Amino acid sequence: MRTEFRFVVAIALMMGVLVATNILFPPIVPDDPVPEAPAAAETPPPAGDPEAAEPSLPPSLPPQVSESDLPAEEEEPSVAGAEERTIRITTPLYEMELSNRGAVVRSVRVTQYASFAREGAAELVEEPATGMLGTGLVVAGDTVDLSDFVYTVEPEGDLQLEEESEPRTLTLRYDHPEGRFFHEIRYTYYADRYLVDVDGSLPALDRAALFVDLGPGLAYNELDQSGEASMAAYAGNRADGGIENRLLRSVDEPEVLEGPLLWGAAKSKFFVAAVLPGTAAQQGDPLAGVWAEPAGEDRARIRVAAQVQSDGRYAYRTYLGPIERSRLMAAGDDLHEVNPYGWAFLRPIIRPFVGVILWVLNFLHDQLLIGYGWVLIIFAVLMRVLLWPLNQRAMRSQLRNMAVQPLLQEIQAKYKNDPERLQKEMTKLWKDHGFNPFGGCLPMLIPYPVLIALFFVFQNTIELRGQPFLWLPDLSAPDPLYLLPLLMGLSMFLLQWISFRSMDQVNPQMKMMMWIMPIMMVFIFFRFASGLNLYYAAVNVATLPQQYWIAGERKKVRAAGPPKSS
Repeated sequence: MRTEFRFVVAIALMMGVLVATNILFPPIVPDDPVPEAPAAAETPPPAGDPEAAEPSLPPSLPPQVSESDLPAEEEEPSVAGAEERTIRITTPLYEMELSNRGAVVRSVRVTQYASFAREGAAELVEEPATGMLGTGLVVAGDTVDLSDFVYTVEPEGDLQLEEESEPRTLTLRYDHPEGRFFHEIRYTYYADRYLVDVDGSLPALDRAALFVDLGPGLAYNELDQSGEASMAAYAGNRADGGIENRLLRSVDEPEVLEGPLLWGAAKSKFFVAAVLPGTAAQQGDPLAGVWAEPAGEDRARIRVAAQVQSDGRYAYRTYLGPIERSRLMAAGDDLHEVNPYGWAFLRPIIRPFVGVILWVLNFLHDQLLIGYGWVLIIFAVLMRVLLWPLNQRAMRSQLRNMAVQPLLQEIQAKYKNDPERLQKEMTKLWKDHGFNPFGGCLPMLIPYPVLIALFFVFQNTIELRGQPFLWLPDLSAPDPLYLLPLLMGLSMFLLQWISFRSMDQVNPQMKMMMWIMPIMMVFIFFRFASGLNLYYAAVNVATLPQQYWIAGERKKVRAAGPPKSS
């Protein structure tokens, strides 16, 4: 069972208990709902349809032009006397190895983050032999693999950027021995960012395109590699709006995400390799599309098509690094949505909460100089304090509903055979006594967007990756001892027990749920990030005093007896 589905089940169960505790007796049974028509099944493409079997390239690719300027496949794509060598680029954020054969990146080690799957820093390149950012030129239906050419490099030697260093540019150039073809590519590196500016020039070819290879997905860096593989995906942001995300394990045949795109990316749980259009100064055009084809179990080779101008110039940017929201937002083009929080239909609601939650968590961490575990506990207590007015309002509504329950039962028994009169009397009861069966739970539903946002924050936020707390080695991973899910389930049981013991009558089904619900939640939550379990358990513990107070108020209402019927 996927983690997201388990979370949906958990939310549904919690909402069900929340609503049920506000309605102690069964409500009026409505007419049988009309069953929804089943969704129309998608018509599979005809078996003999070649367009369905092999996806075509974006409409702008490829044009019908002459190939006379391109090197023949049998020609040796090398420079006389040149040997392959590796250039090392070191910045405060990462260490990169760039080969002069094909201007291909053989390694990217993000030095700010450790790898849990191997020694040293987190590595992004899955296959060093083929590397990343290799290019291919698409003209007249053919692709010329530029990643085999041996380039000259200027300046020679390694690059090292310190914190205050100015941007540095490496220029790599290939010239055909007979002068019939050339390719020049320039990488500009910055000391304070993971973005690399790329621009270059080719012979003037009408409506050509350049494929930028992102490899078969990013290298695994987490202990739970099966879980990491389940989140490996490629994505693209359409220029007309809408981010599409596709799991690599779902790619079982070649497929194309057609442009124009604001970016295309391959990503893992916490890291991303993205291609974006060039800056305004470079006059970079939107990307033409993303090509994906199977490359083994849970793998797919991803290539992003960047447009080449008619004079042969092109420009794009790459982001090779962690999924840090602030850095991705600084890159622009909504790159921070590369790892979207929540399901598409909920994102407009969840997105504002995610921004606020991350800001509060980072603010508390930086200002109080404490670990994220204590930050989560403080955040849980603050949430209870801030939501106290809503909880108080919900509690008062619950007390009114409890007080009028005898009147509600009397009306239901008296007019059970007269639905029209029953509805009128229910409306009058609502008006006279403020009875609303959902009034006690509606204000309490507001914290659920926060809980949903936190689920995705803890699952994908790199700031919590590898953060220890007490016996927990990683707040973004499940509790290895399963103590937090047990504490969460026990605190949920205590809350329900305190609530139920203050009531005169409780449905047998509700009594059963008091025992079953916490057990179910433990089994659902035990694979969730320990940070989420820590937050939820802290919220439950912080709610216990409030629940005792509500139980006392219920006893007072019960002692006062039901209000007089009008």
